[in-house]
Amino acid sequence: MAREEVTRLRILLAEDDPLLGDAIAKHLGHGGHAVDWVRDGATADAALRAQTFDLVVLDLGLPRTSGRDVLKRMRDRALATPVLIITAADAIADRVAGLDAGADDYLVKPFALAELEARIRALIRRSNGHDRNLLVHGHLAFDTAARTATIRGEVVDLSSRELAVLELLLLRSGRVIAKEQFVEHLCGWDQDVTANAIEVYVHRLRRKLEPAGVHVQTVRGLGYYLSRAA
Repeated sequence: MAREEVTRLRILLAEDDPLLGDAIAKHLGHGGHAVDWVRDGATADAALRAQTFDLVVLDLGLPRTSGRDVLKRMRDRALATPVLIITAADAIADRVAGLDAGADDYLVKPFALAELEARIRALIRRSNGHDRNLLVHGHLAFDTAARTATIRGEVVDLSSRELAVLELLLLRSGRVIAKEQFVEHLCGWDQDVTANAIEVYVHRLRRKLEPAGVHVQTVRGLGYYLSRAA
């Protein structure tokens, strides 16, 4: 059975190897992520200055600007986006240098794509203060690995985009999320999601979740948030 395309995270992939970059981009895309793939460090640095990403998968051996310099510039700007380094350099000194430069995890080539995806899930959970696949809000439970939402154990029928909106609400529960943040979370550069579309997804979520006591609140002019669970 084909995997359902579920847009979950917006990821910047910086990898100059065309075969590996294409394989990673396709694998993560099939897993539901919006992947922006760049092939040199200068473009990666420019993208990070212009856009917001949930996570960066960064090769150290990039042309024009090295991955280590891209990472240093990120951290110098106090950009806390999680960074997963991928590199062929497997010496302990290389790993220590990468982690000391501000990386959150380190994966040595060659690696299994399934391990890459698992490490990404773990990084996102840690960066949002969660250490499990399960996000719980009152009677609502969302399994980030299985991509299913349940209320009192019963599966809720949600589209891929509705699941992505719900996941962001749960990851940042209690905090107001602007429509623009939802758009950035849902979109890759080659996809088009509008603020009006976000309103539609939120409306559908309310219709499906509020009968069970899960409320998506609107802060006029600012965005949406999940109210405190009963």
